[in-house]
Amino acid sequence: MSDSAFEFTLPDVDATDALGRGLAESFLRAGMPGRPGDPEAHGHGAVLHLQGELGAGKSTCARSLLRALGVTGLIRSPTFTLVESYPLGAMTCVHVDLYRVAGAAQVDELGLRDMLRPDRLLLIEWPEKGGNAVPAADVELRLDYAPAGRVVHGVARTPYGRTWLDNLRIDTR
Repeated sequence: MSDSAFEFTLPDVDATDALGRGLAESFLRAGMPGRPGDPEAHGHGAVLHLQGELGAGKSTCARSLLRALGVTGLIRSPTFTLVESYPLGAMTCVHVDLYRVAGAAQVDELGLRDMLRPDRLLLIEWPEKGGNAVPAADVELRLDYAPAGRVVHGVARTPYGRTWLDNLRIDTR
């Protein structure tokens, strides 16, 4: 993939799981942004926005990504807690769900900008609910219902995001 955007169909939950695994593998191949010597480093880790309707597969994709990165044990949906963190050695994954927030002021109280560190991957569901208080995405994914399951649209928003998506390979077999 050499473009900064893609679209394809996810016919079932297995394909959504494959998307999550593919995102994790491509993230690992891209390396964490902000690492020493990286000329495109923005110094704050990586940010993935997950958008779409209720039930479209955002949490399924995030859970699969976290598993593929090495999270073991229970992966809780942050629908009620809003933020769940998963330490993975030198990196921490932070899964955020903003579905229940009432705007930017409430997101500011969560301290998401304080979570932006070179050793963090932020997965943010429903980022549109937080307005300008939500950290900008390296990659945006939108999952929507389609006649044949779901469709996912992906867009890179930074040079790092382009590298991340350029490495994306999804095997849905």
